[in-house]
Amino acid sequence: MFRKKIKVTVVCSLLLFTGFLQAQTNDIPRRPDGSPDLSGIWQSLNNANWNLEAQVAEQGALESLGAIGAVPPGQSVIAGGTIPYKTQALVQRQENYANRRTEDPEAKCFMPGIPRATYMPQPFQIFQTDTDIMMVYQFAGAVRTVFMSNHINAPIDSWMGWSNGHWEEDTLVIEVKGLNPNWLDRSGNYYTSMAIMTERYTLLSPYHLNYEVTIEDPEVYEEPWVISMPLYRRVEENARLYDFKCPEFAEEIMYSHVSRENYFKNLGIELNDEGNGESND
Repeated sequence: MFRKKIKVTVVCSLLLFTGFLQAQTNDIPRRPDGSPDLSGIWQSLNNANWNLEAQVAEQGALESLGAIGAVPPGQSVIAGGTIPYKTQALVQRQENYANRRTEDPEAKCFMPGIPRATYMPQPFQIFQTDTDIMMVYQFAGAVRTVFMSNHINAPIDSWMGWSNGHWEEDTLVIEVKGLNPNWLDRSGNYYTSMAIMTERYTLLSPYHLNYEVTIEDPEVYEEPWVISMPLYRRVEENARLYDFKCPEFAEEIMYSHVSRENYFKNLGIELNDEGNGESND
């Protein structure tokens, strides 16, 4: 009798859970053709842009900012916890980390590439049509088109790559190739132009979806690896993307060595408060 009660309880629990999943599937917004409607503004709520792997809080790359520039703690978003680097590639990653203040492409306002554009601390918007899908990112004005039918190879490498997509039941699958070499986060994790990203967007409710990407790069990693995280729909009134024209913020890092002051300094001439030169000789 006791075993029968356990079996009945288990069966009922499974039926309730199956019903819950079915209700979730039925509750997601859909387009007239039946595909999940991903249109809207989305954003991650994690610290993956600092480091895809787990990290503790630590001093930032610019100590003068104090706690404002400190690195927040965060859990890994990687299946298995760590990135399977090849030995020499791990050395390059460590060099990237040591020079992150000036060498991170984000600091230079370069387009963030895939998948980093998805989990930066700024929102992005999905426009879904009857044919293709467009994704627009607030950071650096990055944009890409996901071609759902006209699948071709990337004509040229670019920061955001070339995206060919298709549906696998209710999951949007996007293969991204033709990427410029880029970083994955502020800790110097990176990939080369050999990288292939396979993204999966699965809508779980009207308000959140699961984002998963498999990263392959035989130049850098021992094997393909996977990151996964939820993304959340921005639902506040008048939610929108705003201009983030970051090139002007990057000028000091990128061009300080060719500034007027440094030019004259290299000639042994110091500029006074009026901007006039005074020789040190």
